[in-house]
Formats: sequence, structure tokens, C-alpha cells
Amino acid sequence: LYPEVCNLFGDISNIKYLKKCLPDAEIIKTEINSEPAFVTQDIDMIYMGPMPENIQEVAIRKLRPYKERIEELIKKNVVFLVTGNAIELFGKYIENEDGSKIEALSIFDIYAKRDMMHRHNSIFLGKYEDIEIVGFKSQFTMAYGDNENTYFVKAEKGIGLNKESKLEGIKQNNFIGTYLIGPILILNPLFTKKLIQMLGVEKPTIAFEKETMDAYEQRLEEFKR
Repeated sequence: LYPEVCNLFGDISNIKYLKKCLPDAEIIKTEINSEPAFVTQDIDMIYMGPMPENIQEVAIRKLRPYKERIEELIKKNVVFLVTGNAIELFGKYIENEDGSKIEALSIFDIYAKRDMMHRHNSIFLGKYEDIEIVGFKSQFTMAYGDNENTYFVKAEKGIGLNKESKLEGIKQNNFIGTYLIGPILILNPLFTKKLIQMLGVEKPTIAFEKETMDAYEQRLEEFKR
């Protein structure tokens, strides 16, 4: 979704890498003024990456007519991967520093608060099921709300939705929303294999497996140190 504006931190490379892992897959790029393919077609996965703050309100407005369809697809176990501040679009609202609120899609019971004078930057190490996850955070917002039963990764190093939480992101059915950037699929080859399995590939292979595994293991060692 909206690759021309939802492309901060190099996260568009999540899709570029997935295409190398699944060379026969069809990638549909939906520009922000176009109707998404998921409205009328059966698709396997929806991806949305981080965006400038002034684009968030535009993207919410573009997606709002399709809220019910998005909820239907989540219930049908369609895979969603939503990274960086794109996760905030699926919460209740985004609160500005002056207290004003941008109403979001209200699909999940979280909300975000902006602090544009203070950017949070950190590394992240955590666990999703039996897979260790590494990544980075760079954000002007913190999210709040109850994700105790719907979190994506439990942090071992770094923060969760906010500095007081160790529960990172949202995982409901096959919807995965996370503040982690990196891009997450290149940084985490074992998770990428898991994601491809979620797409129905029984024995997934990934591109540049040796190189990505070597880098992953080195990063794990560094982050644990």
C-alpha cells in the first residue's frame, strides 16, 4: 500500500526482498489515490510501511471506506505486515502534543501519542514464538493500550509499545503490526520463512539465505552483548 509515501527507513525493501524469495508472486503497488486491490480481489498479503506524520492522516482517510473489508480480511487470516508508524493507522487515534486527536480506523484497542521534539531511537531484541527477533526503532510516538493477549514480540532488550511495556506490536490472526524497522524481513530470515509459511508455502526458501543467516547470527550476538 502507498509505496510512494510509505517508504521511510528503507522498509520498502521488505517487499523487494519478499519478491526475491517468491519470484513467481505478483506484487500489486497501490498508489495513495488508487483503490486497493483487496477491495474487490482475493489477495494473500497486505504490506504497509512507515510514513511521514503528515501522510498518516491522508492514509487513514483513504483507508476508512474499506475498514469493514480490512476487518473481514483479518478474520479470514489474510497476512498483513504493517511496520513502523503505519501500525498507528489501525488503532483508535493519534494524539498530537496540543491534545487534538486524529481519529484512526479503530480496528485495535491501542492509541498513539506524538512528541515531535523527542525522537526515540533504540535497538530491539525479543522473541516471537520460538524465533528471536532483532530490529530497530526510530519514532516520535509511543503507543498505549492493552495488547497483553495480542502482542507480536516480547522484548528482551528494548521497549514494547512504549517505554513502560515489554510487549511489542500487535498480532491477531495473521495480522502483524510492529514499530520495528530495519527492514524486518531482511534482518530476520527465520521470521521471513515463517511469514512465507503463513502465505501457504510448506517448505519455504529465502533469497541469499547464507548471507542473511550469517548477518542475523552476528547481529544476535552483538545485541545480546
